[in-house]
Amino acid sequence: MFVPGDRPERFTKAAGCGADQIILDLEDAVAPALKALARRHVRDWLAGGGAGIVRVNGFDTRWCTDDLAMVAEYGCPVMLPKADAETLRSLALDVPVIALIETARGVLGAAGVCRVPGVVRVAFGSIDLSAEIGTPPDDYVALNTARSALVLASAAAGLPAPIDGVTVDVRDTAAVRKDAVAAARLGFGGKLCVHPNQVSVVNEGFSPSDAQVAHARAVVAAAGAGGAGLLDGKMVDRPVLEHARRLLSRAERVASE
Repeated sequence: MFVPGDRPERFTKAAGCGADQIILDLEDAVAPALKALARRHVRDWLAGGGAGIVRVNGFDTRWCTDDLAMVAEYGCPVMLPKADAETLRSLALDVPVIALIETARGVLGAAGVCRVPGVVRVAFGSIDLSAEIGTPPDDYVALNTARSALVLASAAAGLPAPIDGVTVDVRDTAAVRKDAVAAARLGFGGKLCVHPNQVSVVNEGFSPSDAQVAHARAVVAAAGAGGAGLLDGKMVDRPVLEHARRLLSRAERVASE
C-alpha cells in the first residue's frame, strides 16, 4: 500500500493495515516543495527500524539521485517509476528493484525490463499509461493487453507474478474487488492500494475460494501416482496438476498469514 512520504504520522498505521508491504512514496504523492522533507521523514522511519519499499522520484528529475542515495544507505527495496531496461541498466542499483512499468515504451520493452539484474518484480502503473495513450483510468478492459504483456514477460524471465495497478476510487469497494479478481484471473500476484480500506478487499480477491481449493484437491487426487487421470470427464495432465498444486500452495500461505 502506498503511503505519502511527507505524512510520517501515517507510516505506522499503514504498516499495520494488513498489506504485504508498504510503499513509502516520494514521487506522485508528494508536492515538489516537500520532496526533501519527505525524504527526511522516510530516512527517519528506516533508521528507526521501520520497513518498506521506497518509490523514488523519476530518474529524469532533480530528486532521484538523493532518493537513491538514501535507499542505498539502508538497503531497502526501491520502486522505480517509468522504468525501462536501458535506464535500469545504467543505474545498476545495488538493492532489490521493483520496476514500475507505466509507459508505452516500458510495456513494449517489458521482457527486457524483467531480465535486468536486480529487478525482482514488476508492477503496473495503469494511471500513467492510461493518460499517455488516452484511455479512461478506470477502464480496466482497455489496458488488458498491457497487463498481459507484463504477466508474460515476468513468467518468461522467471520472476514472481507482477503487481497490478491501483483502483482510484477509494470508497467503492465493489470496484476494488472486481479489479482484484480480474487481475488475479489475468495472472497477477497482487495489487497496489492507495487506502487501508482497499487492502482486505484486495487480499480476498487474490485468495483462492473454497470451491477453487476443493477442485484443486480433486485434481490432485484424480491425477494419482501416474500424474494423469480424468475428473468429471476432463483430462488431468501435468499442466493441470501443476496449476492445482500452485493454487493449493497459495491457499496454504493465505491460511498461515
